[in-house]
Amino acid sequence: IAPLPMKKNKYNWLPDFVYGGIDGSITTFAVVAGVVGANLSTPVILIMGFANLFADGFSMAVGKYLSDKAELDRINQIRESEELSILEKPHEEKSEIRDILRSFGFKGADLNRAEKVITSKPKIWVKLMLTHEFNVIEENINPVKGATATFAAFLMVGLIPLVAYVLQPLMGWTDERLVFWATSIATLGALFLVGTVKSRFSNRHWIITGTETAIIGGFAASIAFFIGEILAKMLSA
Repeated sequence: IAPLPMKKNKYNWLPDFVYGGIDGSITTFAVVAGVVGANLSTPVILIMGFANLFADGFSMAVGKYLSDKAELDRINQIRESEELSILEKPHEEKSEIRDILRSFGFKGADLNRAEKVITSKPKIWVKLMLTHEFNVIEENINPVKGATATFAAFLMVGLIPLVAYVLQPLMGWTDERLVFWATSIATLGALFLVGTVKSRFSNRHWIITGTETAIIGGFAASIAFFIGEILAKMLSA
């Protein structure tokens, strides 16, 4: 039984974008804060920042791809098992369909009619079993699109903590503290905006999700800053 074709416009890339964007900005900002805490130069910030940006972004994209691929393999294995069960144990599978339909409120003649319609269409039959017996939802699983959205978001949002340091030599900025504060404000603002998108996937207010995300990013950067400062003092002692 061939699986039902997935609609191309079904894929929802927003969760991957939020995931990649938050991780990209927090990890890059933490690298910048750690280097600043160690009182190292702008070239070091840029080297470590961009190295982290691309290496960690690629790692996340690969992880997302492999994770989604493994999930699709699991779903296909379940589907093949259900297709075989339909062929070998049709009465048991029909009984399971009836139980699912009863949970929807079908009974009597309506139950019999619904069972007859569904079991006459093997593709629909299998899909219904996947969804309601195994809680499988395929619409938002696409390894390539998921990896691409994650990597793109990681680069786009993760680049923000480095922008001021890229512009610093071009603009002739000499106040390192001002550059770091500008970076911090821009990054926390970006985290807030990405965090507000998270509210689309929950009932929480966008201000709460945005503020929470910004606080987490700021806390991670603070840890990196103080660790960098402590290690710099220890190594120079």
